[in-house]
Amino acid sequence: MAGHNKWSKIKHKKAKEDVKRGKIFTRFGREIQVAARAGGPDPNYNAALRTAVERAMAENMPNENIQRAIKRGAGLLPGQEIEEISYEGYGPSGVAVIVSCLTDNKNRTVSEVRHAFTKASGSLGENGSVAWMFKRIGLIRIRHTATDEETMMDAAIESGAGDVRSSGEDDIWEFICGDTEINTVRETLLANGFDIVDSLLAFEPENTIELQGSEAQKVLTFIDTLDQLDDVQDVYANISISDEEFERLAAAM
Repeated sequence: MAGHNKWSKIKHKKAKEDVKRGKIFTRFGREIQVAARAGGPDPNYNAALRTAVERAMAENMPNENIQRAIKRGAGLLPGQEIEEISYEGYGPSGVAVIVSCLTDNKNRTVSEVRHAFTKASGSLGENGSVAWMFKRIGLIRIRHTATDEETMMDAAIESGAGDVRSSGEDDIWEFICGDTEINTVRETLLANGFDIVDSLLAFEPENTIELQGSEAQKVLTFIDTLDQLDDVQDVYANISISDEEFERLAAAM
């Protein structure tokens, strides 16, 4: 496990529970509001908004919720302004962690994030304290029945992506590109008939810390605690866990 990759499998398992609680809709609603405020309310001319809407639709978020979020972001409906903010720090075993948030109350968010770090015997740091250990990437997930990496690498080269890898989920492949190239790669994949499951900007660790056993369990529990906070959109960590160990730990979560 390098940062975001395998953790998405656990998040996928929890998605149905999140839908039941409406929590996942709250997250997508905030993402849509931020995108609409930054680039306007028309998805045809706002790639970030289009991506956010497609992600929300993929999780069956009601259209009325989507349209309400767009209008709030564009200032057409009253509502508190949503801000995008990231926190950095060190978790159990000294792993570097970046927590991406969307919030309408920064004081509440930083308090909750700091509490999670402290409870896990970690420490919240200043901006830039761990960001230098990560690089910003574009991550595009597609559904395809190909089972060999060579076939998908050809598709990556054609689309302009720098790399491709299996996500570990059935038929899901991840195309990796530069953060400024994500829209171009995404549009090329769509034009070539690929079924895009998700696309987002993410942080990828430059180097990782290999963990196993109780240390790995503590870190995954810590990440899960952060991920359950309402204001947290995503969590990235510079950890590496073998496939066998990850499957064992994931089954217990």
